[in-house]
Amino acid sequence: AHPEQWTRANISHMKQQLKQLGFGYDWDREFATCDPDYYKWEQWLFTKLYEKGLVYKKNSTVNWDPVDQTVLANEQVVNGCGWRSGAPVERKEISQWFFKITAYAEELLQDLDNLSEWPEKVRTMQRNWIGKSIGAHVRFKVVASASEIEVFTTRPDTLDGVTYMAVAAHHPVATHAAKNNSELKNFIDICTKQGKTAEADLATQEKLGMFTGKYAINPLNNEQIPIWVANYVLIDYGTGAIMAVPEHDERDHEFATKYNLPIKQAPLADCDEIINRLEKLGAGEKKINYRLRDWGVSRQRYWGSPIPIINCDACGTVPVPAKDLPVTLPKNVEITGRGSPLKDLPEFYTVDCPTCGKPAIRETDTFDTFVESSWYYARFTCPQSNDAIFDSKDVNYWLPVDQYIGGIEHAILHLLYARFFHKIMRDLNLIKSDEPFKNLLTQGMVLKDGAKMSKSKGNTVDPQELIDNYGADTVRLYTMFTSPPTQSLEWLDTGVEGSYRFLKRLYNAVINFTPCAITTAKTTQQKQLRNQLHSTIDKVTDDMERRFTFNTVIAAIMELLNNLNKFQVQDDADNGLVQEVLDAIVLMLAPITPHICHFLWKKLGHPDTVVNAKWPVVDKRALVSATITMVIQVNGKRRANIDVATDIAADKQQIEQLALQEPNVVQHTTGKTIKKVILVPNKLINIVVG
Repeated sequence: AHPEQWTRANISHMKQQLKQLGFGYDWDREFATCDPDYYKWEQWLFTKLYEKGLVYKKNSTVNWDPVDQTVLANEQVVNGCGWRSGAPVERKEISQWFFKITAYAEELLQDLDNLSEWPEKVRTMQRNWIGKSIGAHVRFKVVASASEIEVFTTRPDTLDGVTYMAVAAHHPVATHAAKNNSELKNFIDICTKQGKTAEADLATQEKLGMFTGKYAINPLNNEQIPIWVANYVLIDYGTGAIMAVPEHDERDHEFATKYNLPIKQAPLADCDEIINRLEKLGAGEKKINYRLRDWGVSRQRYWGSPIPIINCDACGTVPVPAKDLPVTLPKNVEITGRGSPLKDLPEFYTVDCPTCGKPAIRETDTFDTFVESSWYYARFTCPQSNDAIFDSKDVNYWLPVDQYIGGIEHAILHLLYARFFHKIMRDLNLIKSDEPFKNLLTQGMVLKDGAKMSKSKGNTVDPQELIDNYGADTVRLYTMFTSPPTQSLEWLDTGVEGSYRFLKRLYNAVINFTPCAITTAKTTQQKQLRNQLHSTIDKVTDDMERRFTFNTVIAAIMELLNNLNKFQVQDDADNGLVQEVLDAIVLMLAPITPHICHFLWKKLGHPDTVVNAKWPVVDKRALVSATITMVIQVNGKRRANIDVATDIAADKQQIEQLALQEPNVVQHTTGKTIKKVILVPNKLINIVVG
């Protein structure tokens, strides 16, 4: 299918369901990131970053899907294969465009301390991904060569324990050594096709290596140490080489043991002292290093925003001028599912250089879709802005986002990229704030049959079928009630039935009630129900506004409705209290089940709509309990408890009369003389008999 037709059809279908489910989005702000009016400004932003030196192109080793003919992110490599094609992924060196996110590494790290309303787990994940470490940059000379192997180590104090060097398959030393070594060349090819690039995979996979035949010189002790190619070292991690200290590193120890390499203890040493020695020798220096790497944004796909660059033999790489933006995707393409059709469209890539006018070639790579999702939130503040990327007044009024919601799977890449983009846009004087999202909630997964919902597993639930059978409000209520939003939700069809039955009970309670005026609670029964009503309002308000635990909101309302159904209506005053309780229940449920509450609010006699009604206010006087539980003792031994009205809890005569009527007290006082009655107001009464 043509991706635009497929995408637009999906948007239309999902938008229809979102509306049926009653989500309160401002549809006037709607856009799609595949709209040229949107990615025009993304392309413009790219050219501004290019001018500032925050965009560059270089050869990079990437995950390459040989079937789809495109680059894959690490997350798109599953068990060494492409997530879509299933083909074994290769490591390939191609020319790629990069965003210089490392220029913001320190600020991205330090500003995490200001995100106090983000989950600590997310902040920790980002700190680890940025990976700041302090150590030494060390240079090892290669014997009989002008080359050097550079490494970064956080443990310069273990330099005397180095017994071999390990370099990545694409390290220049490995490439040079393989020129006259067919066996080594074959091994490098195997490493290239291993597919696994995630650090977790590298840590657990079998360690493989081959000696290059070359040696390096340890600058600290002048020992010659063998240089090996190892599959657990990648060219794009660090310098693509490590100094191996088997005695002090589990991974190095495993490799050394397998290949019978020396293992020796490094003598105790001070890191700063070693760094000073290296600096005097000209062989190293203290360095701060970051695990974070620059962001490769090139994708060899059709469906994406074209990268606005023109390649000219005379002028080099030339950004597309603002007046020529957007560079739009051609529509007359043949979709084969193999590679990018843009490379086969001369009418797209053949252009004149905007600088010199000579024939040139347009870039056919498109942006990684993470680029689109890294700044969309800011465009929502002013989607109709045609003459600029943002309306300054609007964007600075709305940002930063008060509350952002996204799964924990976005904790690193999407959220880190959005933070990076925000700081870039700030430095371009497009916005004023430092961070994009003030509060962050990471919602859990929806599970069914013990696994995450997935079309491939066949365990999905069709929202349309549920809406048709139960109504949108039942779906909303069940989803909110089953678990707090930060935890996983185990979908059970029987649970949907339970939510449906609750809404029917509420419906019947309102339909069978005749609206009336709210009255003041006077009797003990009325005061008890009103106490629970306002305690529920107090709890629901806090759970909804501060804690976001909507499941406890619904549970509290369910309990209130149950107690209302037990309430004995005897006069107009009782009916007035029922009116107050039903009003509050409908108001509190309105954000969760808006459709039925809109209907029930009218049935309760209100001329306005429920969405325009004010949230119920807690009457703090009602929070004072209408009754107090008191202990009854006979000769100091507890015999019963009684609930008494608060206004008589200090009246000795009335309390004594109530206590003596309790069956267990009667049993222990019959035939005996009451000598004394001791009252501790609001707590207990002790009857002394003889």
